Amino acid sequence: MNAPAAVPAANFLRNQIESDLDAQRFAGKQWAGGPADAARLQSEGQPDPARIRTRFPPEPNGYLHIGHAKSICLNFGLARDYGGVCHLRFDDTNPEKEDQEYVDAIIDMVRWLGFDWQANGTEHLYFASDYFGFMYECAEALIEAGHAYVDEQSADEMRAMRGTLTERGKDSPWRNRPAAESLALLREMRDGKHPNGSMALRARIDMGSPNINLRDPVLYRIRHAEHHRTGSAWSIYPMYTFAHPIEDALEGITHSICTLEFEDQRPFYDWLLARLAELGKLAKPLPHQYEFARMNLSYIVTSKRKLLQLVREERVDGWDDPRMPTLVGLRRRGYTPEAIRLLCERSGVSKSDSRLDYSLLEQALRDDLDPKAERRVAVLDPIKLVITNYPEGQSEACTAPRNPHDADAGVREFPFSRELWIERDDFREEAPKKYFRLFPGNTVRLKYAYVVRCTGFVKDDAGNVTEVHAEYLPDTKSGTPGADSVKVKGNITWVSAAHAVSAEIRLYDRLFADAHPDSGDKDFLDHLNPDSIQTVQGWLEPGIQAKPGMTWQFERLGYFTADLKLSTVDKPVINRAVTLRDSWTK
Repeated sequence: MNAPAAVPAANFLRNQIESDLDAQRFAGKQWAGGPADAARLQSEGQPDPARIRTRFPPEPNGYLHIGHAKSICLNFGLARDYGGVCHLRFDDTNPEKEDQEYVDAIIDMVRWLGFDWQANGTEHLYFASDYFGFMYECAEALIEAGHAYVDEQSADEMRAMRGTLTERGKDSPWRNRPAAESLALLREMRDGKHPNGSMALRARIDMGSPNINLRDPVLYRIRHAEHHRTGSAWSIYPMYTFAHPIEDALEGITHSICTLEFEDQRPFYDWLLARLAELGKLAKPLPHQYEFARMNLSYIVTSKRKLLQLVREERVDGWDDPRMPTLVGLRRRGYTPEAIRLLCERSGVSKSDSRLDYSLLEQALRDDLDPKAERRVAVLDPIKLVITNYPEGQSEACTAPRNPHDADAGVREFPFSRELWIERDDFREEAPKKYFRLFPGNTVRLKYAYVVRCTGFVKDDAGNVTEVHAEYLPDTKSGTPGADSVKVKGNITWVSAAHAVSAEIRLYDRLFADAHPDSGDKDFLDHLNPDSIQTVQGWLEPGIQAKPGMTWQFERLGYFTADLKLSTVDKPVINRAVTLRDSWTK
């Protein structure tokens, strides 16, 4: 089921869709139960039950990252809000970089974010490779109509003849070869009779166009490569810019929403669709492309090449390392789909590139988890506190709310005893000014338990404090009439040493120490944060069942999640998802 959404803010894409619907631009749109060319729509087409159609079209050459989440939420969200359908389509036109592993991971992440592609009894999951046969037919039709030719220049020669922004391009010596000759060569290319790079099919448009993308762009290139779905059936593969508009048209997409780097490609998108409609291959109304600014965050890189480098060089522990900006990494760290959708909503939709601070992602998680995460106590840097006047071997129950924002969540119960673990930072031999926690002679409240007065401490031979001593005031237990009889300024957390659960705690931070690690001429690897992970052995409040994926707020510390891959009830491995407040050094 598609994720629910709050009332969305207006933006130029919503305005465009509403204008198109008001003008009934798609009133005659047909649907044949699945992707269809003009001929099939003419024979089998029925009025399209979807008011609009959008698509999320990832290439399966890597794992989705936080930037992709914006496109997912936008395309699926617009379709949901306007009575439409969003397709999940894999643009698998580059066999050398694509793999079924990535297909499976992408499907998993789109579902995790809360979206699906089921509508009107149909699963709208599509692959560009399903259309290879039709794309090839389109290529032959373009040649026969004089709109394309086979060029035998090398890639370098084509680049040199392409011209510049101020200098027009030069015609290929093969530009005016007869259509029959180009057609024969294309068929030889298809049949594997020519080596990689020896020939390419190009559109014949305008080598003098001010838009370089219209200077006879390449439509097909030779690639003797195994495809993850079609195997060795093809020796030529369509360029993305050729495949993309055809895919949109076959699937009846109304609003093809891309990021800004495709804006210069829109004239070719429109040119190709218009030519194929004229040739009777595609039906009107044709799709239209719209561009928006991608969501960029500071302190991360999102280049698939660079992310792959981090994985291959073992700078991180795989694609799902909790420090990675991949959705699988964020999920493992403890991020929720609701938090990521919230960030995407807050980032807005515009046509101006900008970079959001990473802290906005962290705040979105806090805002999502605060009202719903159960509270627990954990001690990450433990030092023992001995209540010297509390009987040995005795314990008693203390209670605390599971969630202070949700009275219906009830209370949790945990034991108080003579020996406790507290945070090392909650004790000082000599207290600085305005330090209100434990130091000799001072009184503090042990949260949910008693007021205690520090009476001393023990050091080892190296001069390190190993144990703190205190006496409790018996009539001051939280929740009893005497709780307010002694006023204190400090309040510290604790767990009973005899009952606490030992756990491996992984304190994650930002992977990069530089806000823009790959900008300009920087080598992003030079800016890896050496403190992006610290592992400590901590103690958890008894009763925690650290099943993978469970999340809590550890009081005073932040939000923590049991690791999806490593944590077990017997051996908890807990990841810090985010601190309680932004503690990053500005």
